[in-house]
Amino acid sequence: MATTGGDLRTETSVPNAFSVDVEDYFQVSGFEDNVSRERWGEFECRVERNTYRILKLLARHDTLATFFVLGWVADRFPQLIREIHAAGHEIGSHTYWHHLIYQQSKDEFRSDLRRSRDVLQDVLGEPVTSFRAPSFSITKRSEWSLEVLVEEGFTVDSSIVPARHDRYGMPGAPRVIHHIETPAGSICEFPPTVVQFAKYNLPVGGGGYFRLYPFAFSRRWLAKARAQTRQPFMFYIHPWEVDPEQPRMRCSKTARFRHYVGLRNTECKLEKLLQSFSFSSVSNVLNQVQPTQPPTTCLA
Repeated sequence: MATTGGDLRTETSVPNAFSVDVEDYFQVSGFEDNVSRERWGEFECRVERNTYRILKLLARHDTLATFFVLGWVADRFPQLIREIHAAGHEIGSHTYWHHLIYQQSKDEFRSDLRRSRDVLQDVLGEPVTSFRAPSFSITKRSEWSLEVLVEEGFTVDSSIVPARHDRYGMPGAPRVIHHIETPAGSICEFPPTVVQFAKYNLPVGGGGYFRLYPFAFSRRWLAKARAQTRQPFMFYIHPWEVDPEQPRMRCSKTARFRHYVGLRNTECKLEKLLQSFSFSSVSNVLNQVQPTQPPTTCLA
């Protein structure tokens, strides 16, 4: 993937993007070795109540967000999706079954993507054009998925983390909002946030990082990331991250740490975050970002 240079600048008054990956605690990638998708129906669903907690939090701060919804969740809780939408929030796809894309074939991904999109569009009665991959699993191994997204009508992606990680990441990818050219056309990439220290990119945009770092560090690094890129940053969270009472799952020590660290403090930290920064949905932010020769990434 070759990248051409460019600059994308924005006024400081433009809000940052707040996003929610709507999945339940037993559906995370770290548990899939012990929890098959055929068994999902055996577990207590807590995604509805936890999503309502986030909705109430956003409403208190008069903040809009983008909810990337798992199709499995939308199938079982269509009224929840309608209420998210009725509150003014944007709905995007998070696939149907939460498979890591680089473990799928192109046909498998397309089928999963279509099923998720169709469920969401049936519930909402309008097109769904934004996407986030499960566990940010668009990497060099699954770069082909961007072409599939364009072919299926998606115009915005937020899956490519410009950092190294054992499960995701594309270290050489741009840290800024940019357009990716595929054989099927162009898609806008709004990458999850990293802050640059020397030549190393540190993820600071939400999830486990937000739970692990002291809030003062997160606030400082998010502000630094915005200053470095001169663009809004992307924040993300999951409904299960505001639920410290969720059932404990059998998993590896690494998965246990990543999933359960800092759960008791997440909601309090989110309150502080919403007091510290201005946020809106992905589409609202992109509508306010004025590109000046935006970077273009070309698929080889």
